[in-house]
Amino acid sequence: MNCEETLSRLDALGITYEKLDHPAVYTIGEMDNLDITSKCNVVKNLFLRDAKGKRHFLVVLDKDKKADLAGIREQLGCSKLSFASEERLMKHLQLTKGAVTPLGVFGNPEANVEVVLDKDLEGCPNLGVHPCDNTATVVLSYEDLVKCIESNGNSIALLNL
Repeated sequence: MNCEETLSRLDALGITYEKLDHPAVYTIGEMDNLDITSKCNVVKNLFLRDAKGKRHFLVVLDKDKKADLAGIREQLGCSKLSFASEERLMKHLQLTKGAVTPLGVFGNPEANVEVVLDKDLEGCPNLGVHPCDNTATVVLSYEDLVKCIESNGNSIALLNL
């Protein structure tokens, strides 16, 4: 899945968004340095797997939060969580390291990646996520992000992260 394909999916769903082009970024710090974080509520995205590698989770939380993997595991009722490999990221979401995004579900036609959203993001009018490419940020509402995820058929868990 690339940026153009992602934007086409957003257009087809009638999603209103703003696209911000920028140099490739790999960290929230780099986004801060480019002043992207002043234009929208940038989110942090983690691609995790359970201990047996049978379940995969795309965790989306506010950029300033630290992910408590044990707490997430407890709320999800699954085995120990760890970061998934770049190979798994490509296999399940067709994404590369640095481009992880909740819109990556568009690259998961099996809809077997479970999306975990931080409750604190609920109702946010201006979430900043990559459009499956880390040289741009798309700004859209929380409701529209949920619409994108649901349109692909992925499950969503809303947790206190």
